[in-house]
Amino acid sequence: MGVLRPDLIMKGVVPIIMAGIIGIYGLVVSVLIANGFEQQMSLFAGFIQLGAGLSVGLAGMAAGFAVGIVGDAGVRASAQQPRLFTGM
Repeated sequence: MGVLRPDLIMKGVVPIIMAGIIGIYGLVVSVLIANGFEQQMSLFAGFIQLGAGLSVGLAGMAAGFAVGIVGDAGVRASAQQPRLFTGM
């Protein structure tokens, strides 16, 4: 976007911000899991925390791929036709 249309570069930042928000969800869950650690933790609690971390991590990875693909297509289309941009 910066090479083709430097005047529209701020519209191309939206997918990057969305990907950053997805990363913040992982950070929040990791803080919640870290606060739940104990010296003697049951096996059940450990698997619950593992499941929470894996579910948020894998969902974030899938959402990141989706934001990357859709964001790339949206930014390219917005560079070709600036009236297209309505928040992608």
